[in-house]
Amino acid sequence: MQSNHHFVNIAAYKFITFLDTEQKRPEFLAICKQLQLKGTILLTPEGINLFLAGVRGQIDQFLSWLRADERFTDLEVKESYSEKQPFTRMLVKLKSEIITMKHPLIKPELGRAPAVQARTLKRWLDQGHDDNGKPVVMLDTRNAFEVDVGTFENTIDYRIEKFSEFPAVIAEHKDELADKTIVTFCTGGIRCEKAAIHMQDIGYDSVYQLEGGILKYFEECGGAHYDGDCFVFDYRTALNPQLQETATVQCYACRAVVTPRQQLSSQYVAGKSCPHCVPEIAAASTETAASH
Repeated sequence: MQSNHHFVNIAAYKFITFLDTEQKRPEFLAICKQLQLKGTILLTPEGINLFLAGVRGQIDQFLSWLRADERFTDLEVKESYSEKQPFTRMLVKLKSEIITMKHPLIKPELGRAPAVQARTLKRWLDQGHDDNGKPVVMLDTRNAFEVDVGTFENTIDYRIEKFSEFPAVIAEHKDELADKTIVTFCTGGIRCEKAAIHMQDIGYDSVYQLEGGILKYFEECGGAHYDGDCFVFDYRTALNPQLQETATVQCYACRAVVTPRQQLSSQYVAGKSCPHCVPEIAAASTETAASH
């Protein structure tokens, strides 16, 4: 994809044994500051996850530096573009997991669940079944507020509030998903990487992860079979199927996602309130008044 926008936004992750995170953290911070990059990098014993933005030359220099480490030579990157820097600072954090699931025996580095490429998934959804004739079920592994911004048509959404809830929820619904091909998906692929492995471990026999997540699907297939936009964790809040920033915002007060239509409400005051939190504020005020 070519773009005249000034900033290149990259998202990437890799599950790989990475035990020298403490020693590497100062190096990551130094190179990013030197190249004037902003964003967040997570360094964990199970691998790396990063969201960065900068001008093209700086991003390319960073990737060359990172890929010089043989553990990250084959790191795959997803790109989008913006007219302004989407991050306000540069953070390099040490974490125990790339994405918290609290199932330490799940190690994608040792073997992934089968993955389905974006174009193959689109073909399956076009025809209504996979290549073996089994019905395809889309399973969103993201948090509920992310799903509300947009998701695939007819997707299963268990309204989880955090990813660590996923193992228990998916175990409860195993019987109703029998005899179907299940495609797990998330924003960029990290959550469904773990989700699909866990589902295999507890006995699901036909489960795939969407390679590269929603963002890769948008890049290759646009918005076919998808309703809405995709939530992203930076100032842009959401990207449309053309990977362009949308008018969706997050409420400063309660962090809820506020769609363009909801922004028309009198309850939406930029930086103060939105239709999601005004009822709660009113209820709290009533309780306070009653207590006096």
